[in-house]
Amino acid sequence: MSYPEPRYLGENGEVNALFRGADTPPDVVASNGATHYLATHETTGGEFGLYKVDMGPKAPGPKTHFHRSISESFYVLSGEVSLYDGERWITGRQGDFLYVPVGGLHAFKNDTDDPVSMLLLFAPGAPREEYFERVAEFAQRGGKELREFQVRHDSYFI
Repeated sequence: MSYPEPRYLGENGEVNALFRGADTPPDVVASNGATHYLATHETTGGEFGLYKVDMGPKAPGPKTHFHRSISESFYVLSGEVSLYDGERWITGRQGDFLYVPVGGLHAFKNDTDDPVSMLLLFAPGAPREEYFERVAEFAQRGGKELREFQVRHDSYFI
């Protein structure tokens, strides 16, 4: 195995790092939690998207689905979250990690009476922000509008 081909061809490096402080407010606040955009497809040049998701008690999360163009990874920061790996539900606890390759069935939810916090990593980076910002709105609309919204955001529900 070898490293990918170089993409930066300069000689001295660049000042281009991005810092997001822990006290930055969430980008999306919903009735059952909040989402922090730590790194978006735009800020990473499409390499990945990294979000911190805080789920309230008994938050349902998305039902079983898959993505055709992106992988998704979960890293539990605190609490206990139910993770579906395509075959079974697993209780994810602090420090646990689940990787779902492209096309892999998955879901997650918080069945507990306590909040949970986790990192979601999408690779390559896709413009997922609109999905998180408007999914509740489209879920209320339902039907064809919801399905089209989901497909536009590479989410295929079973």
